[in-house]
Amino acid sequence: MAMASADENGAGNHNKNTDSLKASTEFQLKKYLLLLATLVATVTYVAGLNLPGGSWTEDTPGGQVAGEPILRETYYYRYIVFYYCNAISFAASLVVSLLLLVLHKGGNYHHLLRPIMVIDLFGLMGAYAAGSSRDKFTTVCAAVMVAGLAAYVTVAFLWYVLRRATGGTAANKKEESPDQEAAALAEHEILMVLAIFVATVAYVAAMNPPGGFWRSTQEGHHTGGDPILQGGHSGRYKFFFFFNTTAFVTSLLAIMLILDYKKLNISSDRFGVGRCGLYVSLVIAVGGLGGAYAAGSCRNLESTAIVLSLGPAVLIYIALQAIAGVSTDKLPCIGRMCSYPRKWLTVITRFVTDSTCTSRPPPPLTDEKEKDKILKRQRDENEKLNKAREFIQLLAILAATITYQAGLDPPGGLWLESGEGHTVGDSILLTTHPIRYKAFFYSNSVAFVASLVIIVMLQSERLVRLHILEATMILDLFSLMGAYAAGSSRDTSTSIYIVAMAGAVLIYVVIHIVFFTLDPEDMDTDVLDKCREVLLLLAILAASITYQAGLTPPGGFWEVDDEKHGHHAGFSILQDKYHLRYKAFFYCNAASFMASVALIILLVNPTLYKPAIECYALFVCMVGGMFGLMGAYAAGSSLHLRASIIILVLVALVFGFVVYLVLTGSHKLKRKEPAGQGEPQGGHVTDDAAKDQNQPGQGVQGHHVADNAAKDQIQPAQGVQGDHVADHAAKHQKQPAEGNNVADNNKAIYLMLLGILSASVTYLTGLKPPGGLWRDDNNGHSAGSPVLYDMDRRRYMVYFYSNSISFMASIIVIALLLLLPLLGYKSDHCSLHTVMVLDMLALLVAYAAGSARKWGTFWKVILLLLPTVIFLRLLFWCKNKYRSTAKPKPGVIAAPNQEATATQ
Repeated sequence: MAMASADENGAGNHNKNTDSLKASTEFQLKKYLLLLATLVATVTYVAGLNLPGGSWTEDTPGGQVAGEPILRETYYYRYIVFYYCNAISFAASLVVSLLLLVLHKGGNYHHLLRPIMVIDLFGLMGAYAAGSSRDKFTTVCAAVMVAGLAAYVTVAFLWYVLRRATGGTAANKKEESPDQEAAALAEHEILMVLAIFVATVAYVAAMNPPGGFWRSTQEGHHTGGDPILQGGHSGRYKFFFFFNTTAFVTSLLAIMLILDYKKLNISSDRFGVGRCGLYVSLVIAVGGLGGAYAAGSCRNLESTAIVLSLGPAVLIYIALQAIAGVSTDKLPCIGRMCSYPRKWLTVITRFVTDSTCTSRPPPPLTDEKEKDKILKRQRDENEKLNKAREFIQLLAILAATITYQAGLDPPGGLWLESGEGHTVGDSILLTTHPIRYKAFFYSNSVAFVASLVIIVMLQSERLVRLHILEATMILDLFSLMGAYAAGSSRDTSTSIYIVAMAGAVLIYVVIHIVFFTLDPEDMDTDVLDKCREVLLLLAILAASITYQAGLTPPGGFWEVDDEKHGHHAGFSILQDKYHLRYKAFFYCNAASFMASVALIILLVNPTLYKPAIECYALFVCMVGGMFGLMGAYAAGSSLHLRASIIILVLVALVFGFVVYLVLTGSHKLKRKEPAGQGEPQGGHVTDDAAKDQNQPGQGVQGHHVADNAAKDQIQPAQGVQGDHVADHAAKHQKQPAEGNNVADNNKAIYLMLLGILSASVTYLTGLKPPGGLWRDDNNGHSAGSPVLYDMDRRRYMVYFYSNSISFMASIIVIALLLLLPLLGYKSDHCSLHTVMVLDMLALLVAYAAGSARKWGTFWKVILLLLPTVIFLRLLFWCKNKYRSTAKPKPGVIAAPNQEATATQ
């Protein structure tokens, strides 16, 4: 991801007071706080629609109504605390997200963020403690850990209020140079992303623990809504709960430490107390996920021991990779064994990018001015390349995440017992609507496989420069739309209406552009890019949350046919019991999803998004999508009118507050902005703060203090024409080292994000395996155990060990990327990259084994790799042929062929 600078020094601003240039931590980490708020909104949205404890699956004489939450009847006060804490956290996350959209350096909204973030954090912790615990041990464990974190948050917030009231600073705070602050910020950004993902997956796992919930109450044995594993495997469940809660609390602690890093002097030295505390908390959080996975995904000691042994095995393989790279001649066997994955990746990359193609030779350069222009243009191209790669990476990761989970937990639910044409654990939709299920399954699988291919191919610079991967993402998005339309409804007309919503959004944008660009006003390029980035982030995350909710609506599905009451297996319970409420949820959720996907498609093409942003058409669509999201939550999170009204009031307050801030903020900006002064204050977005178009030497994004120092050293006085030859010589000498630093740090961030993707999806699906879980102890099986293990053990073993290998490899890579730089060692990115490629392959095998019930379907999913790679090859061939006939731009240096170095 793009790294941000700690200050915004423009041309002519060097003599200003240093304090005036200091931005708050909230402003500096703006994009990552936006990611935090949206992901918290995502998990609280899902938890609000699929409440912990599950829902009643049928009407009973005792008064239980199918679709109602079990926890509301069995643990009423615990349910009330969870529901409103979760709703408060959801609303506060939306407020934070919308505040961050109008946040600018020097604005008046910084002081509002911390109180709302504290409310958000307390709501999330209260919902976790109330929704995840049932007995004495889990209640005490969650209460102690959450209370400790709450005490720290309270003290930190009061200290912040005291400092703000007195106008003072921390007594022990050391002033940092801009380079030190920039390096600290660059380091903390990726740590922030890691902490966010650990916290969110731990929250989801606690709300849906391994083994599932009891759907009935049996006196003296269990209560409805209790975790099944808590009774049958009490010790195992306690280990899972302790490790998962540890991961949740320590990741939240890491987020607080990052936000308070200035006060704690985290970046003062390598082994400082604050910096070590941050890294140790993250390592404990990642280790907590590992321990929780080993305890929750297995039901016997043998499987747990095998899962734990996968960690040392991955470390040994990484060590062998490193040894093979250093001394291939001395250890030829190890060298050959470890070189196969790299060779195959190189072969595939060369096939796609046609290694026989040659780049145009650079034009001859004679004077230094021409060299300056070309270097500046090349740096601008590199910056655009990094931004494109960042967008593709984020979209591909989230697409792979939601499609992996949807494939293993398909819409319609699973059969609880064998019958005519099906066995227990099979998809209900496959039996009742086979054509619709196949349309969903293959659309979802194409999106998943395409996302994995894109993620692996991201290191190919030529594919990114030619926009091949962006075109492939369009295929990914259309596959998502097809899978959603097929899986969320049960009749053809409804599917057509859903797809028509996306078309309506596109038509509206075109009409809006036609009527509101008759008198165009060009928007500043920087402001345009920043608006695009924010809209992309919101649209991607909104699409991911609504995709999951649309395929698995609140209340669950009917599990058996009931001709007497007119119920059909695989249909939504809410649709039959509360038809109007279901319609409101369904269409609000579908409108939000389709609007988000349509926005992403528009934001890929500059020709489309530039006029659409300038005339605010995309902002209107995004606000409409957010209203749809709120309406879906209010309709689906509770089946009682009073609770829905309270949620709608919260929604009204949120949007009224934000509209007020936008109106007052725009009025103040108009008063402060003199005519012709350049970029408005609202345009200063965190991750673009490092970019200054008046400084030609700052076009390349860097992530390390040495990189920033090199850039500062090679920049002469700004605005001076005709630099000295000595300055140019120094610039050219520093350029290779600077490029190496940028490439190394980009690779580390790429690997970290891949590890986060794989660990997050494999963790949740390992705890909730495909095929469902037994709900009773009859016929030789135990409640809470995987159905697939008893019905098709070989398939289950292929899925389980592939999923476990992917998970353990991911957390090992994450831990190494955290620990090695802290201890002063340089990470071997080639070895880690090879491990992550094999990790993606294991993820594909786990998906194919867990989502299919026939080996023929398994191989079809695996072989989807071939048409995807061929599609990339054809796109590259067409694009390269078009470029070869086009006229070259004057003064552009062709990019070197870096595929071999990226994959070897």
